[in-house]
Amino acid sequence: MIKNPLIFAAISDVSGIVRGKAFPVADLEKRLRRGVGWTPTNVMITCFDRIADSPFGALGDLLLIPDAEANVEVDFGDGGAVEHFMLSDVTDLAARPWDFCTRSILKHALARLETVGGVELLAAFEHEFQFRTPQLQRSKAYSLAGFVERRQFGEALLSALEMGGLVPDTFMKEYGFDQYEVTNGPDRGLRAADAAVILRELTRMTAGRFGEQVTFTPIRDPAGVGNGVHIHMSFVDKAGTPATYSGDNPSGMSALTASFVAGILKYLDSIVAFTAPSAISYLRLTPHRWSAAYNNLGFHDREAAVRICPVTAKDPQETARQHNFEFRAADAAASPHLSLAAIVHAGVQGIEEGLAAPSPTEEDLSLLSAEVLQARGFARLPGSLEEALVRMEANATVRGWFSGDLVSLYADHKRGELAYLEGMDQAARCAAYEAVY
Repeated sequence: MIKNPLIFAAISDVSGIVRGKAFPVADLEKRLRRGVGWTPTNVMITCFDRIADSPFGALGDLLLIPDAEANVEVDFGDGGAVEHFMLSDVTDLAARPWDFCTRSILKHALARLETVGGVELLAAFEHEFQFRTPQLQRSKAYSLAGFVERRQFGEALLSALEMGGLVPDTFMKEYGFDQYEVTNGPDRGLRAADAAVILRELTRMTAGRFGEQVTFTPIRDPAGVGNGVHIHMSFVDKAGTPATYSGDNPSGMSALTASFVAGILKYLDSIVAFTAPSAISYLRLTPHRWSAAYNNLGFHDREAAVRICPVTAKDPQETARQHNFEFRAADAAASPHLSLAAIVHAGVQGIEEGLAAPSPTEEDLSLLSAEVLQARGFARLPGSLEEALVRMEANATVRGWFSGDLVSLYADHKRGELAYLEGMDQAARCAAYEAVY
C-alpha cells in the first residue's frame, strides 16, 4: 500500500478530548515554525461532538504549533502503522498564545508558581481504566490471575509508554470488573500533563492493537466503581533541591507546601468543575467510594481530597525526595493541562494569602453534622456539575486567574455538554461518557 507518513498535531482541549490535524512528515520543519490552521469555535466542541453556544461563530483563524519536545512515535512491531503525534500549542496568526489553549493556560499557572513560590512542580498522573470488551468472569481484584489475563496488553503498553518518552512505573489489576491501573514516573511542570495525555492515548492505541477498547470514563455503572485520576505533586527549588518536606510539621509539609495545600482546599469547591468535569463525575465524588467528597487533607487517607502519601525512606534527605501529596478529586474527563492549571493556581493563591497548614482528618466526615463540618472549616463538594459550575462562576478570585474570561467560556461549553444529556437517566449518561472517554 502506498503511503505518505503523517504526523498528527494534537491538543487536549477543554473537553479532555485530543483533537488536531495531521500533516506529512516531510513538512515537519516548516510546521514547527508555521504550524497548521485551526478554528476558534473548535474550543466549543463538547465531548459529544456538538458545538455549544460559541462567542466566535464562523469568524477567526488560529494555528496549532507542534512542540518538538512533545513528540511521540511508537512502532508496535505488529506490522501496523507507526503511531506519530506531537502535542501542540494553540496560537494566533502572530504565534502569540491563545487565551483558551490548555497548554498555555498551564504554562501561565506554572510561571506564577515559580514567581510566587520560587519552586518548580514535579507531578505524575495515576490512571484507572476499564476494558469495554470483558474477559474476566469476576473482578479478581488485585490478583495475579487478573494480571495474567492482561499480561500481554500490560507489557505492550509499558513498552509503548517507554517508546513514547515516558518512564513506565506500574501496571496492576484494580478492584473493579476489568479495571486496571497504569502509572508513570514524575515529570517537571508542563511535561507532567503532556505525559498524562500521552499515556491515555497510548493506552487506547495499545488496546486497539489487541482488537479491544478501553475507557477512562469517571464511572461506567452508577452502582459500580469509578475510574479516578490521582495527581501526585511535589516541589523542587531552583537548585533542584526537594522543597516539599519539613520535619518540623507533623504531616511533613514545608511551610510552602502547607500553604499550597491549604489553597487547594480553600478553593476546591470552585475548581472541581475543572478537575471532575463530567455530569457523572459527581456520582464518584461521594463518601465511601475511596474518592473525595469534602475539602479535607488526609494522612494516608484515600477518601481525602488531598492525601499526604507515605514514604519508605529513613534517611532525612531521601524522605525529602520521596515526600509528595496526592490530589484525588479528579478524573480523565478533564484535560490534564486544565485540571493541573486550576490546582496550581489554587495552591499559589494559598501561598499568596499565607494560609496556615490544614490539620489532617482521621475520621469519616460523612458522619458529622453540617454544623460540625462548618465549624471545623469543611465543606461538602458540589453534588453535580451544574452546582460546580455555579460555584466556579461565582468565585471572583478563580475568575481572575485566567485570561480571556475562560471561566465563562468553559461554563458555556459544559452547559452545552449537559444539554446533550437532557432526559437521560444515570445509566444512559454513564453509557454516553463511556463511549467518549
